[in-house]
Amino acid sequence: MSTVPPTEPTAAAPPGLDPERLRAHLDQERPGLVAGPLSARLIEGGRSNLTYEVTDGKTRWVVRRPPLGHVLATAHDMTREFRVISGLHPTRVPVPEPILLCEDDTVLGSPFYVMEFVEGTPYRTAQELAPLGPGRTRDAVLSLVDTLVELHAVDPASAGLDGFGRPEGFLERQLRRWGKQLDASRNRELPGIDELHAELGRALPDSPAPTVVHGDYRLDNVLIGGPDDSIRAILDWEMSTLGDPLTDLGLLVMYGTKLDLPDSPISTTAAAPGHPSTDEIVARYAAASGRDVSAVHWYTAFAWFKLAVILEGIHYRYTLGQTVGAGFDRIGELVPVFIRHGLTTLQKG
Repeated sequence: MSTVPPTEPTAAAPPGLDPERLRAHLDQERPGLVAGPLSARLIEGGRSNLTYEVTDGKTRWVVRRPPLGHVLATAHDMTREFRVISGLHPTRVPVPEPILLCEDDTVLGSPFYVMEFVEGTPYRTAQELAPLGPGRTRDAVLSLVDTLVELHAVDPASAGLDGFGRPEGFLERQLRRWGKQLDASRNRELPGIDELHAELGRALPDSPAPTVVHGDYRLDNVLIGGPDDSIRAILDWEMSTLGDPLTDLGLLVMYGTKLDLPDSPISTTAAAPGHPSTDEIVARYAAASGRDVSAVHWYTAFAWFKLAVILEGIHYRYTLGQTVGAGFDRIGELVPVFIRHGLTTLQKG
Protein backbone atom coordinates (compact mmCIF):
# COMPACT_ATOMS: atom_id res chain seq x y z
CA MET A 1 0.00 0.00 0.00
CA SER A 2 1.21 3.47 -0.85
CA THR A 3 -0.27 6.30 1.14
CA VAL A 4 -0.18 10.09 1.16
CA PRO A 5 0.25 12.68 3.90
CA PRO A 6 -3.00 13.00 5.87
CA THR A 7 -5.59 15.65 5.11
CA GLU A 8 -8.85 16.49 6.84
CA PRO A 9 -11.39 13.71 6.24
CA THR A 10 -14.58 14.62 4.42
CA ALA A 11 -18.03 14.30 5.91
CA ALA A 12 -19.37 12.33 2.92
CA ALA A 13 -19.00 8.56 3.13
CA PRO A 14 -16.44 7.26 0.62
CA PRO A 15 -17.31 4.26 -1.55
CA GLY A 16 -16.96 0.98 0.32
CA LEU A 17 -17.18 2.32 3.87
CA ASP A 18 -20.30 3.33 5.78
CA PRO A 19 -19.11 5.26 8.89
CA GLU A 20 -22.34 4.65 10.82
CA ARG A 21 -22.25 0.88 10.27
CA LEU A 22 -18.56 0.84 11.14
CA ARG A 23 -19.19 2.74 14.38
CA ALA A 24 -22.03 0.42 15.35
CA HIS A 25 -19.75 -2.57 14.87
CA LEU A 26 -16.89 -0.99 16.82
CA ASP A 27 -19.25 0.00 19.66
CA GLN A 28 -20.36 -3.62 19.86
CA GLU A 29 -16.91 -5.23 19.61
CA ARG A 30 -14.75 -2.56 21.27
CA PRO A 31 -17.00 -0.53 23.61
CA GLY A 32 -15.53 2.85 24.48
CA LEU A 33 -13.06 2.91 21.60
CA VAL A 34 -14.97 5.49 19.56
CA ALA A 35 -15.88 8.80 21.21
CA GLY A 36 -18.32 10.18 18.63
CA PRO A 37 -19.63 10.03 15.05
CA LEU A 38 -17.10 8.77 12.53
CA SER A 39 -16.05 10.41 9.29
CA ALA A 40 -13.84 8.80 6.69
CA ARG A 41 -11.81 9.45 3.56
CA LEU A 42 -10.28 7.11 1.04
CA ILE A 43 -6.47 7.28 1.06
CA GLU A 44 -5.32 7.42 -2.54
CA GLY A 45 -2.34 5.54 -3.89
CA GLY A 46 -3.02 1.90 -3.05
CA ARG A 47 -2.71 -0.65 -5.85
CA SER A 48 -5.14 -3.26 -4.65
CA ASN A 49 -6.89 -3.25 -1.28
CA LEU A 50 -8.70 -0.06 -0.30
CA THR A 51 -7.41 2.03 2.59
CA TYR A 52 -9.36 4.64 4.55
CA GLU A 53 -8.56 7.14 7.26
CA VAL A 54 -11.34 7.18 9.85
CA THR A 55 -11.71 9.60 12.78
CA ASP A 56 -14.11 10.46 15.58
CA GLY A 57 -12.57 13.93 15.81
CA LYS A 58 -10.11 12.90 18.52
CA THR A 59 -8.48 9.70 17.34
CA ARG A 60 -7.63 8.45 13.87
CA TRP A 61 -7.59 4.86 12.64
CA VAL A 62 -7.00 3.12 9.34
CA VAL A 63 -9.45 0.67 7.78
CA ARG A 64 -8.40 -1.82 5.09
CA ARG A 65 -10.84 -3.75 2.91
CA PRO A 66 -10.74 -5.51 -0.50
CA PRO A 67 -11.50 -3.61 -3.72
CA LEU A 68 -15.17 -3.11 -4.55
CA GLY A 69 -16.59 -6.06 -6.44
CA HIS A 70 -13.72 -8.44 -5.55
CA VAL A 71 -14.74 -9.72 -2.14
CA LEU A 72 -14.22 -13.44 -2.69
CA ALA A 73 -10.87 -13.08 -4.45
CA THR A 74 -9.30 -11.01 -1.70
CA ALA A 75 -11.22 -11.81 1.48
CA HIS A 76 -8.40 -14.05 2.63
CA ASP A 77 -5.98 -11.14 2.31
CA MET A 78 -7.64 -9.26 5.15
CA THR A 79 -7.13 -12.15 7.53
CA ARG A 80 -3.54 -12.64 6.37
CA GLU A 81 -2.68 -8.95 6.68
CA PHE A 82 -4.22 -8.73 10.12
CA ARG A 83 -2.50 -11.92 11.21
CA VAL A 84 0.96 -10.77 10.13
CA ILE A 85 0.78 -7.33 11.75
CA SER A 86 -0.68 -8.93 14.89
CA GLY A 87 2.24 -11.33 15.01
CA LEU A 88 4.85 -8.65 14.35
CA HIS A 89 3.47 -5.89 16.57
CA PRO A 90 5.06 -7.22 19.80
CA THR A 91 8.46 -7.52 18.05
CA ARG A 92 10.99 -4.84 17.10
CA VAL A 93 9.46 -4.61 13.61
CA PRO A 94 7.50 -1.35 13.29
CA VAL A 95 3.91 -2.05 12.26
CA PRO A 96 0.65 -0.29 13.17
CA GLU A 97 -1.16 -1.65 16.21
CA PRO A 98 -3.91 -4.03 15.06
CA ILE A 99 -7.31 -3.06 16.51
CA LEU A 100 -9.97 -5.37 15.09
CA LEU A 101 -10.58 -7.90 12.32
CA CYS A 102 -14.10 -8.35 10.95
CA GLU A 103 -14.70 -11.32 8.66
CA ASP A 104 -18.46 -10.68 8.50
CA ASP A 105 -19.15 -9.12 5.11
CA THR A 106 -22.57 -7.85 6.19
CA VAL A 107 -20.97 -4.92 8.05
CA LEU A 108 -19.17 -3.13 5.19
CA GLY A 109 -19.86 -5.50 2.31
CA SER A 110 -16.60 -7.40 2.71
CA PRO A 111 -14.16 -8.48 5.40
CA PHE A 112 -12.04 -5.63 6.77
CA TYR A 113 -9.71 -4.74 9.59
CA VAL A 114 -8.94 -1.66 11.67
CA MET A 115 -5.47 -0.61 12.76
CA GLU A 116 -3.71 2.31 14.37
CA PHE A 117 -3.10 5.45 12.28
CA VAL A 118 0.64 6.15 12.13
CA GLU A 119 2.04 9.57 11.25
CA GLY A 120 4.74 9.50 8.61
CA THR A 121 5.66 10.07 4.99
CA PRO A 122 6.11 7.50 2.20
CA TYR A 123 8.83 8.65 -0.19
CA ARG A 124 8.11 7.45 -3.72
CA THR A 125 10.62 9.29 -5.88
CA ALA A 126 14.06 10.87 -5.86
CA GLN A 127 12.35 14.25 -6.21
CA GLU A 128 10.40 13.69 -3.00
CA LEU A 129 13.57 12.65 -1.15
CA ALA A 130 15.69 15.56 -2.41
CA PRO A 131 14.42 18.14 0.14
CA LEU A 132 15.71 15.92 2.96
CA GLY A 133 19.28 16.55 1.81
CA PRO A 134 22.01 13.94 1.28
CA GLY A 135 22.56 13.10 4.95
CA ARG A 136 18.95 12.47 5.88
CA THR A 137 18.32 10.59 2.61
CA ARG A 138 21.25 8.29 3.28
CA ASP A 139 20.09 7.64 6.84
CA ALA A 140 16.53 6.92 5.70
CA VAL A 141 17.61 4.32 3.13
CA LEU A 142 20.06 2.64 5.50
CA SER A 143 17.31 2.56 8.12
CA LEU A 144 15.16 0.80 5.53
CA VAL A 145 17.86 -1.86 5.21
CA ASP A 146 18.26 -2.22 8.98
CA THR A 147 14.50 -2.60 9.43
CA LEU A 148 14.45 -5.34 6.79
CA VAL A 149 17.12 -7.16 8.81
CA GLU A 150 14.87 -6.86 11.89
CA LEU A 151 11.94 -8.33 9.96
CA HIS A 152 14.00 -11.26 8.74
CA ALA A 153 15.28 -11.89 12.28
CA VAL A 154 11.78 -12.60 13.63
CA ASP A 155 11.20 -16.24 14.51
CA PRO A 156 7.91 -17.08 12.74
CA ALA A 157 6.88 -19.63 15.36
CA SER A 158 7.44 -17.19 18.24
CA ALA A 159 5.34 -14.61 16.40
CA GLY A 160 2.53 -17.11 15.84
CA LEU A 161 3.25 -17.16 12.11
CA ASP A 162 4.34 -20.75 11.63
CA GLY A 163 2.20 -22.16 8.84
CA PHE A 164 1.86 -18.65 7.33
CA GLY A 165 3.37 -19.94 4.09
CA ARG A 166 5.05 -22.91 2.40
CA PRO A 167 8.79 -22.21 2.37
CA GLU A 168 9.71 -25.48 0.64
CA GLY A 169 10.12 -24.88 -3.09
CA PHE A 170 9.40 -21.17 -2.61
CA LEU A 171 11.58 -19.88 -5.46
CA GLU A 172 10.36 -22.49 -7.93
CA ARG A 173 6.73 -21.60 -7.17
CA GLN A 174 7.43 -17.88 -7.45
CA LEU A 175 9.06 -18.36 -10.85
CA ARG A 176 6.16 -20.49 -12.07
CA ARG A 177 3.62 -18.02 -10.72
CA TRP A 178 5.11 -15.05 -12.52
CA GLY A 179 5.59 -17.09 -15.68
CA LYS A 180 1.86 -17.82 -15.67
CA GLN A 181 1.15 -14.13 -15.06
CA LEU A 182 3.25 -13.32 -18.12
CA ASP A 183 1.38 -15.86 -20.27
CA ALA A 184 -1.93 -14.32 -19.18
CA SER A 185 -0.82 -10.91 -20.48
CA ARG A 186 0.86 -11.90 -23.75
CA ASN A 187 -0.34 -9.84 -26.68
CA ARG A 188 2.95 -8.79 -28.31
CA GLU A 189 6.53 -9.88 -28.81
CA LEU A 190 8.82 -9.14 -25.86
CA PRO A 191 12.36 -10.03 -26.94
CA GLY A 192 14.43 -11.48 -24.11
CA ILE A 193 11.70 -12.14 -21.56
CA ASP A 194 11.47 -15.88 -22.18
CA GLU A 195 15.26 -16.07 -22.11
CA LEU A 196 15.28 -14.24 -18.78
CA HIS A 197 12.63 -16.56 -17.34
CA ALA A 198 14.50 -19.67 -18.53
CA GLU A 199 17.88 -18.45 -17.27
CA LEU A 200 16.40 -17.70 -13.86
CA GLY A 201 15.08 -21.27 -13.74
CA ARG A 202 18.43 -22.76 -14.70
CA ALA A 203 20.37 -20.69 -12.14
CA LEU A 204 17.98 -21.16 -9.20
CA PRO A 205 19.96 -20.60 -5.96
CA ASP A 206 19.66 -22.55 -2.73
CA SER A 207 17.46 -20.59 -0.33
CA PRO A 208 18.59 -19.72 3.18
CA ALA A 209 16.40 -20.57 6.18
CA PRO A 210 12.88 -19.17 5.63
CA THR A 211 11.67 -16.00 7.30
CA VAL A 212 8.68 -13.71 7.18
CA VAL A 213 8.88 -12.08 3.74
CA HIS A 214 7.17 -8.76 3.05
CA GLY A 215 6.98 -9.27 -0.71
CA ASP A 216 6.97 -5.60 -1.77
CA TYR A 217 9.56 -3.97 0.46
CA ARG A 218 10.58 -0.44 -0.62
CA LEU A 219 10.61 3.15 0.58
CA ASP A 220 7.07 4.02 -0.44
CA ASN A 221 5.69 1.10 1.54
CA VAL A 222 7.05 2.45 4.82
CA LEU A 223 6.23 5.59 6.78
CA ILE A 224 9.18 7.75 7.80
CA GLY A 225 8.82 10.42 10.47
CA GLY A 226 9.93 11.92 13.72
CA PRO A 227 13.02 14.03 14.41
CA ASP A 228 15.30 11.11 13.55
CA ASP A 229 13.57 10.21 10.26
CA SER A 230 12.99 6.72 11.62
CA ILE A 231 10.75 4.13 10.03
CA ARG A 232 7.50 4.45 11.95
CA ALA A 233 5.62 1.63 10.22
CA ILE A 234 5.90 -0.91 7.42
CA LEU A 235 2.71 -0.99 5.36
CA ASP A 236 1.16 -3.10 2.58
CA TRP A 237 1.47 -6.70 3.75
CA GLU A 238 -0.70 -8.09 0.92
CA MET A 239 2.13 -10.22 -0.50
CA SER A 240 3.65 -11.32 2.79
CA THR A 241 4.38 -14.98 3.43
CA LEU A 242 7.06 -17.33 4.76
CA GLY A 243 9.83 -17.78 2.22
CA ASP A 244 13.25 -16.76 1.00
CA PRO A 245 14.30 -13.47 2.68
CA LEU A 246 16.66 -12.58 -0.16
CA THR A 247 13.68 -11.94 -2.44
CA ASP A 248 13.01 -8.85 -0.31
CA LEU A 249 16.65 -7.80 -0.63
CA GLY A 250 16.65 -8.29 -4.40
CA LEU A 251 13.58 -6.08 -4.77
CA LEU A 252 15.17 -3.43 -2.56
CA VAL A 253 18.31 -3.49 -4.72
CA MET A 254 16.22 -3.18 -7.87
CA TYR A 255 14.43 -0.12 -6.50
CA GLY A 256 17.84 1.31 -5.51
CA THR A 257 19.08 1.16 -9.13
CA LYS A 258 19.08 4.26 -11.33
CA LEU A 259 16.79 3.85 -14.33
CA ASP A 260 17.88 7.02 -16.16
CA LEU A 261 14.46 7.40 -17.73
CA PRO A 262 13.46 11.09 -17.70
CA ASP A 263 9.73 11.74 -17.19
CA SER A 264 9.06 8.04 -16.70
CA PRO A 265 5.78 7.08 -14.97
CA ILE A 266 7.84 4.48 -13.08
CA SER A 267 10.80 5.68 -11.05
CA THR A 268 13.18 4.65 -8.32
CA THR A 269 14.64 6.72 -5.50
CA ALA A 270 18.25 6.01 -6.48
CA ALA A 271 18.95 9.40 -8.07
CA ALA A 272 18.33 11.32 -4.83
CA PRO A 273 21.50 13.00 -3.51
CA GLY A 274 22.97 10.90 -0.70
CA HIS A 275 21.18 7.69 -1.70
CA PRO A 276 23.45 4.72 -0.85
CA SER A 277 24.69 2.60 -3.75
CA THR A 278 23.29 -0.87 -4.30
CA ASP A 279 26.64 -2.35 -3.24
CA GLU A 280 26.38 -0.50 0.08
CA ILE A 281 22.79 -1.64 0.56
CA VAL A 282 23.79 -5.28 0.02
CA ALA A 283 26.88 -4.99 2.25
CA ARG A 284 24.81 -3.38 5.03
CA TYR A 285 22.25 -6.19 4.90
CA ALA A 286 24.91 -8.90 4.78
CA ALA A 287 26.84 -7.48 7.76
CA ALA A 288 23.75 -7.05 9.92
CA SER A 289 21.99 -10.30 9.00
CA GLY A 290 24.96 -12.63 8.66
CA ARG A 291 23.40 -14.16 5.53
CA ASP A 292 25.31 -15.21 2.44
CA VAL A 293 24.34 -12.69 -0.25
CA SER A 294 26.63 -13.98 -2.99
CA ALA A 295 23.60 -14.84 -5.16
CA VAL A 296 22.00 -11.40 -4.81
CA HIS A 297 22.33 -10.91 -8.58
CA TRP A 298 19.79 -13.73 -9.10
CA TYR A 299 17.30 -12.21 -6.67
CA THR A 300 17.71 -8.78 -8.26
CA ALA A 301 17.27 -10.20 -11.76
CA PHE A 302 14.13 -11.97 -10.53
CA ALA A 303 12.84 -8.63 -9.21
CA TRP A 304 13.39 -7.06 -12.66
CA PHE A 305 11.52 -9.98 -14.24
CA LYS A 306 8.63 -9.74 -11.79
CA LEU A 307 8.25 -6.00 -12.35
CA ALA A 308 8.44 -6.48 -16.12
CA VAL A 309 5.54 -8.94 -15.87
CA ILE A 310 3.54 -6.58 -13.65
CA LEU A 311 4.11 -3.67 -16.05
CA GLU A 312 3.19 -5.82 -19.05
CA GLY A 313 -0.06 -6.73 -17.29
CA ILE A 314 -0.82 -3.04 -16.78
CA HIS A 315 0.03 -2.35 -20.44
CA TYR A 316 -2.20 -5.22 -21.57
CA ARG A 317 -5.15 -3.92 -19.56
CA TYR A 318 -4.50 -0.45 -21.00
CA THR A 319 -4.69 -1.80 -24.57
CA LEU A 320 -8.06 -3.35 -23.69
CA GLY A 321 -9.32 -0.02 -22.37
CA GLN A 322 -9.53 -1.35 -18.81
CA THR A 323 -7.04 1.10 -17.31
CA VAL A 324 -7.22 4.86 -17.69
CA GLY A 325 -5.20 7.73 -16.25
CA ALA A 326 -2.02 9.71 -16.75
CA GLY A 327 1.10 7.71 -17.60
CA PHE A 328 -0.54 4.39 -18.45
CA ASP A 329 0.04 4.98 -22.16
CA ARG A 330 3.81 4.86 -21.55
CA ILE A 331 3.98 1.79 -19.32
CA GLY A 332 4.42 -0.53 -22.29
CA GLU A 333 7.66 1.10 -23.41
CA LEU A 334 9.23 0.45 -20.01
CA VAL A 335 8.84 -3.33 -20.14
CA PRO A 336 11.81 -3.91 -22.50
CA VAL A 337 13.95 -1.74 -20.19
CA PHE A 338 13.18 -3.96 -17.22
CA ILE A 339 13.87 -7.09 -19.29
CA ARG A 340 17.29 -5.74 -20.33
CA HIS A 341 18.14 -4.87 -16.73
CA GLY A 342 17.17 -8.39 -15.67
CA LEU A 343 19.32 -10.07 -18.32
CA THR A 344 22.29 -7.80 -17.63
CA THR A 345 22.04 -8.34 -13.87
CA LEU A 346 21.89 -12.12 -14.26
CA GLN A 347 24.84 -12.18 -16.65
CA LYS A 348 26.96 -10.06 -14.30
CA GLY A 349 26.54 -12.68 -11.61
